[in-house]
Amino acid sequence: MFILSDVYRMLVGIGDRVLSPSMKKVVKWEHPAGPKYVHFWSPVMKSSLVLAGLGDLMRPADKLSLNQSISLAATGLIWSRYCMVIIPKNYFLGLVNFALGLTGLQQLLRIAHYHYTHPDEKSKN
Repeated sequence: MFILSDVYRMLVGIGDRVLSPSMKKVVKWEHPAGPKYVHFWSPVMKSSLVLAGLGDLMRPADKLSLNQSISLAATGLIWSRYCMVIIPKNYFLGLVNFALGLTGLQQLLRIAHYHYTHPDEKSKN
């Protein structure tokens, strides 16, 4: 774990030296939700969950996990509200969480539609 901290410090040091003062303002380098802090990297990493949910659109509805879809929808919607309360306000994280909630809700609707239109499949399981 310490290796990752060292790599992070090295990359931030390079960014401090390479970026010009005007470029630092454009990319909001020193902002609490800028790329120098976890408030930026959290939504970047969390967006992979949204992409995975969008990838599940190709999966048949009978293969989707109900529990996973519920948890993604709930956490996405709960955390999208929380992102507007914390300081610094992180609109990027709020947007990613909202998209995660919508993706989870869409998968839940697909599961519900499948069980509604295929009641005989439900009784076999």
